[in-house]
Amino acid sequence: RGYPTGLGVGPGGCVAVADTHNYRVCIYDPEGKLIRQFGREGGGPGEFAYVTDVEFSPAGDIYVSEHGRQDRIQKFDPQGRFLATWGSSGEAPGQFHRPQALAVDADGRVYVADAANHLIQRFSSEGELLDVWGEPGRGRGQLLYPYDLALGPDGLLFVCEYGNNRVQVFDPEGRSVKIIGRAGRGPGELSSPWAVSWVD
Repeated sequence: RGYPTGLGVGPGGCVAVADTHNYRVCIYDPEGKLIRQFGREGGGPGEFAYVTDVEFSPAGDIYVSEHGRQDRIQKFDPQGRFLATWGSSGEAPGQFHRPQALAVDADGRVYVADAANHLIQRFSSEGELLDVWGEPGRGRGQLLYPYDLALGPDGLLFVCEYGNNRVQVFDPEGRSVKIIGRAGRGPGELSSPWAVSWVD
């Protein structure tokens, strides 16, 4: 009933689920047993609007994106205790309009799929804005509703574009290096894709 929309795999194989419409994060062990949950509806620290994604840092800290009452990122320690927050609703760099997905690289940098602004924004582990790339459109390097992110080898970022029916691959400097898929229902084609994952 909570319509979960995102999840992240953390230390020891635990799985964190963005329990979207229940305004919380649920964490399960590899066997599916609930071991922790945190959050409630609201706009204060540790409270959520609609939770869209959850990801772990290499150190085990937890990042949560949300939209609705507020568009922001919150950071928690491995026990779910609030540490920091950044972002607000808007179109300026560092602001968001439906931050839909997160990814965290080996250096702890946080990537945000700013879906309705049609951007990717990259931050330090403490929320300092480092880079912004993309613009609305259908060409190479442009984005239309980026809904999910996955980090691959050599720092490549795979971006699932709901609006462009494709996956676009960016290098660590934000340059488009590959486009996968096109609109359609045949082999190799996509229709309103929502998610992407990288499997080693």
